[in-house]
Amino acid sequence: MIPFTVAEITAVVGGTLHATDPSAAGAAVVDGPVEYDSRKVGPGGLFVAFAGAKVDAHDFAAKAVADGAVAVLGSRPVDGVPTIVVEDPRAALGLLARAALERRDDITVVAITGSSGKTSTKDLIAALLRTAGPTVATIGSENNELGTPYTVLKVAAETRFLVLEMGARGGGHLAYLCGIAPPDVSVVVNVGTSHIAEFGSLEGTTLAKGELVEALRPGGLAILNADDERVRSMASRSAAPVRFAGESEVSDFRATDVEDLGRGRFGFTMHLPGTGPVQVRLDVAGRHQVGNALLAAAVASHAGVDPATIAATLGDLEGLSSRRMDVFDRADDVTVIDDSYNANPASMAAALRALVAVAGGRRMIAVLGSMAELGEYERTGHEEVGRLAAELGVDRLVAVGEQAAPILHGASVVASWGGDPVLVTDQEAAVALLRAELRPRDVVLVKGSRYRTWDIADALRAGVR
Repeated sequence: MIPFTVAEITAVVGGTLHATDPSAAGAAVVDGPVEYDSRKVGPGGLFVAFAGAKVDAHDFAAKAVADGAVAVLGSRPVDGVPTIVVEDPRAALGLLARAALERRDDITVVAITGSSGKTSTKDLIAALLRTAGPTVATIGSENNELGTPYTVLKVAAETRFLVLEMGARGGGHLAYLCGIAPPDVSVVVNVGTSHIAEFGSLEGTTLAKGELVEALRPGGLAILNADDERVRSMASRSAAPVRFAGESEVSDFRATDVEDLGRGRFGFTMHLPGTGPVQVRLDVAGRHQVGNALLAAAVASHAGVDPATIAATLGDLEGLSSRRMDVFDRADDVTVIDDSYNANPASMAAALRALVAVAGGRRMIAVLGSMAELGEYERTGHEEVGRLAAELGVDRLVAVGEQAAPILHGASVVASWGGDPVLVTDQEAAVALLRAELRPRDVVLVKGSRYRTWDIADALRAGVR
């Protein structure tokens, strides 16, 4: 992280330093990693201790200091350990992250949000920006009040770009995160029904997601998905310039002539302002990645990356964050699409369409878990997913758990569907069914919200080539 003395950190977070020798402890410099997992603490680091319902991390403070931490940031003093005591360590971490960024005002901060696809878009943006300079980016989906400052505090002296995925479950959440890391570039991927129980409605979701463009720093840029009407409407809320990316004719960064390259990969002609067309062949699976790639290209172009480098990098990028459109082949010639990290109706739809593209006429099996936090939309959201699976011709539709049962009802209303639906009780039952039924050349999609759906994908990894 950017170096701070312990005394400086104490002042920034409004804490009280408890130490055997406060003067010596305050003069010590924190220039190593900031960690809330004591196993990851290294020399020169700061250990952040949270008192949870089951585990109190203060109990590991002495070990963290023995392993190299300079001090502890916590909610109570720890005997024999230099401890900066605050009422709320999570809020204090945000204050420290903001102070660290203020010492590096030459960094370009890129913030990304959306109801689905924001992690993949973040990964694409980070890959492109790394061609222009040292880049720090959110790991996986650490996109909340803890993950955002945690990522910010990884910034070092050489960092040029900071790429932050920002999530929200209600109004004010993005405004708070942007208060920690005010963006120079704001990217909005889409607006959908993810977490709609918290937002209350699609209108509420749109209002909350738009906080990202309202928070832009002077001289900033808003990059919006031109193919999403609700995202386009956010242009009026930006005091900064706006650029659109998508397949719509209004796009500044546009894709035309999209073609299926096989195995779920797509190519397209990319049009960037002021340059001629460039051919792009994506090496990540899913038709929806075309739009994500355009948003990433817009960010990279703004940062000065040339079109040829953008196209080449997008073509070489295989893996995104784990459990997101991870396509792998087993030794028995079964192909698996592991998109099991999380799910909402929009991402389910994208994954099902990717299943069709990857299968290319082979037998398709969709193993779908439930989707969480849909509120009043819960039943209809699941039914719509089932209806789409049937309309796309999925051959075997496996719903995992009672909450996912409406998926099968949605499929059943499609009179023309000749597929085979089944409800299994849990992940273990799904794995047993697949082991009994899979045959060579099958293509299996595994997707659902975060309740162990990935256990199914992990079981299928046995025998990977």
